[in-house]
Amino acid sequence: MTATVIDLSPAQRPLPKPRLDWPAAFRAVRKLLKNKEDTLQVFEIMKALNGKSVADGYARMLTTLQGGRIAYERQELAKRLMDDAWLDSFAPGTVGAAYRDFIRAENLSADGLVQVSRDGGEAIDVAHPHAWFGRRIRDTHDIWHILSGYHRDALGEACLVAFSYAQTGGLGWAFIAVVAALRSKTKRAPKQPYVRAIWQGYQRGRAAAWLPAEDYDVILNEPLDAARRRLKITPATHYNAIPQDLRDLVHPSMRKAA
Repeated sequence: MTATVIDLSPAQRPLPKPRLDWPAAFRAVRKLLKNKEDTLQVFEIMKALNGKSVADGYARMLTTLQGGRIAYERQELAKRLMDDAWLDSFAPGTVGAAYRDFIRAENLSADGLVQVSRDGGEAIDVAHPHAWFGRRIRDTHDIWHILSGYHRDALGEACLVAFSYAQTGGLGWAFIAVVAALRSKTKRAPKQPYVRAIWQGYQRGRAAAWLPAEDYDVILNEPLDAARRRLKITPATHYNAIPQDLRDLVHPSMRKAA
């Protein structure tokens, strides 16, 4: 009797099991250290080290009614965040107004991170719940800047990746934060509480509400201070204590992609 061989199409094949690729992560971080504007390397690090954190995050969303509804609706935030008319509708003082002013002052757009993430491969755009969750984390990065109070200087990005690790459990975020903390200990770095600021980023992320399952239509319409109180996002005291002109002496950072 001859066994029947079933050749599954690519769409029917089981998803590969996530694995950690440390050599790829170290290659990417070396490139990032040479050029902190090379945002593609951040996505390479995430792809190499985030493992099953995306699948775990999506599963966590389904454990609450609100998270389940958001996952069911699968709204693509990047499309909303590129709508200038929608952004202009936010009242002064709201999270949405702060986000709008932030991206325009920095000459950014949600499309910037979208395009860079696509340079790392097509997996980010596949029609799958895990890919959608990954896009959600990508697209809320600059909103988390607003909520956390961290600016786009290198230290602010390092603090935010530590915050993001606490929120998502993705080792890629932790890896970048640790590298930035180690860089701050070099002889060339001024004597400032860089490591404490980055560590506080992690602590603040742990103490805050779980942001991936929050309704961003609600958040963006809330007054910024009220949103921070509701989401239990405490002040970034160590980061704020460091003079602005000394915050760019720590990198790698997330990106300067427009």
